[in-house]
Amino acid sequence: MKRTIALLLAISLWFGVHESAAQTAYPQITAIKPVAAQVGTTSEHEISFVGNYEGAYQVFVTGKGVTGEVVPGKGPIKVKFTVAADAMLGVRDVRVATPFGVSTLGPLVIAADPIVVEKDKNNTPEEAQPISVPATVCGRIEQNNDIDFFKLTVKAGQAISFHVRSARLRDKVNGEHGRNPNSNLIITLQNAAGEILTSNKNFFFADPFLHHKFAKDGEYLLGIRDVRYRGIDIWHYSIEINERPFVTNVYPLQGTPGRPAKAELFGYNLPAGPITTTVSIPSGIAEGPWSMALPLNGGKTNPVPVVVSSLPFVQEKAGENGLVASAQPIAIPSAVNGRIEKDSDIDCYVFEAKWKERFAFEVLARRYQFGLDSALDSTLRIIRADDGTQLTDNDDFRDSRIGPRNTYSDSFIESWVAPGNDKYCVEIRDLQFRGGPRFAYLLKVTRAEPHFLLDIDTDKTLIKPGTGAVIFVRAHRKHGFTGPIDLHIDGLPAGVTATCGRILDVGNKNRGGGPDGCILLTTKKGATIAAANVTITGTVVHKESGGKEKKFSVVARPRVALYMGGGGRGHYRAAMHTVCVCKPLDIIGVVTSPTEITLKPGESRKIEVTVTRAKDFEKDVSLDVIYQHLGSIYGDSLPKGVTIDAPASKLRLAGADTKGVIVLKAAADVTPARRQLVPIMAHVSINFVQKMSYCGQPLWVTVEVPEKKPDPKAKKK
Repeated sequence: MKRTIALLLAISLWFGVHESAAQTAYPQITAIKPVAAQVGTTSEHEISFVGNYEGAYQVFVTGKGVTGEVVPGKGPIKVKFTVAADAMLGVRDVRVATPFGVSTLGPLVIAADPIVVEKDKNNTPEEAQPISVPATVCGRIEQNNDIDFFKLTVKAGQAISFHVRSARLRDKVNGEHGRNPNSNLIITLQNAAGEILTSNKNFFFADPFLHHKFAKDGEYLLGIRDVRYRGIDIWHYSIEINERPFVTNVYPLQGTPGRPAKAELFGYNLPAGPITTTVSIPSGIAEGPWSMALPLNGGKTNPVPVVVSSLPFVQEKAGENGLVASAQPIAIPSAVNGRIEKDSDIDCYVFEAKWKERFAFEVLARRYQFGLDSALDSTLRIIRADDGTQLTDNDDFRDSRIGPRNTYSDSFIESWVAPGNDKYCVEIRDLQFRGGPRFAYLLKVTRAEPHFLLDIDTDKTLIKPGTGAVIFVRAHRKHGFTGPIDLHIDGLPAGVTATCGRILDVGNKNRGGGPDGCILLTTKKGATIAAANVTITGTVVHKESGGKEKKFSVVARPRVALYMGGGGRGHYRAAMHTVCVCKPLDIIGVVTSPTEITLKPGESRKIEVTVTRAKDFEKDVSLDVIYQHLGSIYGDSLPKGVTIDAPASKLRLAGADTKGVIVLKAAADVTPARRQLVPIMAHVSINFVQKMSYCGQPLWVTVEVPEKKPDPKAKKK
């Protein structure tokens, strides 16, 4: 117990010392109020921040049809959003650029109906706020025991949907408030006598959805609260209330670019009988998840998730296919569109394979539902067709590229090797043996061919005039893909130049990082404050079997660094990476000497680092060439076998100290490398988990390994 108290005290002291380590930090969005905007309108919204947002000058919004501009004035920042009449409904990411850097991302819901903002007092049935249907209600559960009530007048026979977004919005809010718990709301409908008619929670993950057909005319109350009776002032919500059709999913899920196809719709307030529509995916849409409004009765549905794939389309046949003997034959590659139609249903597909052929089996269902209906919790098995022997299986797929937090209910057997020339069966079912119309899936069955994926460690890069900044890019090589990957960046703001490195074929997996590469950005003193979204690509020429060369080019996907309780650092996907030139902050210059070194096995080289501090800034500065946090490495472009010799280095600059030393050392078994780009970083802590990074000139590291001469005394075999 004493050790626990001592540890907690140490952590609290650490926070107290380091919370103010940086004099300035980029702004972090905590909420947008109201959290929704209506199509075809222009509306003002207040954005809450942590950090300095003074002088905000630009607004970024993902997708098309929505623009934002900062409203001049003092006090809390306001943004005017203009939403086109044909803008896609759903959630957009918003970012604000300021002289102190671009903000974290905040969510904005684009809704079809008029926005109704919660009144100050609506916490009892007697204070219920009147609303008309249709509407999009925006409010918040701002404190413990908060319950919000809304009153609506309906006619007998009206069938109304109540779609809540809250926890799914909070998942997108980062920064210091990432340590706060998430909302878990419940909604209830009750009549004028106080009788509860129905309620719902956890329909779309931790968000509720309710559909109710009213039997009588009258006034009814809609209540919303947290299931634990908790509340925080940043727990905003939106409730989309209307009588329109609400589509949760389609079947089949696959859409092929340039090939219109019929699909059946499932959801609420749909016409009686099987309802079909045409899914038309425009040419040029990237493979993977896609959300689109589908035609229905002369209008359009809410955004519906489909999976864009050019793989050969295969649809599950009618009849029994739950046993190996009745399994449906498929060719490889295939995109199998199926459905677990009822409880205890199992689908089996049989294919032929040769010895040592490598395959991938990927289920696309729940993680591509965009927070809509996500019923199937799939599990996969590969079994031998002749005797039913299980060879491998998978339940949940963990995307290790973006951290332990990103585990999906979809199954993925990424690299399975056939043990012989034989027939095999892939079996799919729901983990809990559930089934129904909402349990659709797309099963991709492909050969595991060499390829690679790229991730950017962050969703934003801040650079101060006269200094540099680094962007780390991590490669994920699949199925034997080899070769160095050359990096490239497009769309930089004016006045920013880039030195693009490469990702070496051999990374530093022995240190828990890599294989990574980096791009170093630099500016001159007096550079204009500006921000722009960039695109980073990686290109490699890969030699296939037979010596044929194939050029691959992959766009890197930005990731948002999520800071969790306890100081952990995770990631989730983002749709933009923004580079921002901002005001000089705590460090106004980093100079390194030399800027090019050559190492041989066992050798060390010293790099002197001089930091120019801003006036009156005397907090600690730490030096590094690896981006790491609590022992985990998030950026490491060093050649394999090259490390920092910490005892010989001076990595901490305390007080007004400005001069440090980094010593790089090559191991005896170091891997050769030619002019590998390595960043020299000076870190200033913002708090326990966040830090600002400043870079100097590019450092080029070459590793020369002498060829081994044959030993003349060695005995010949």
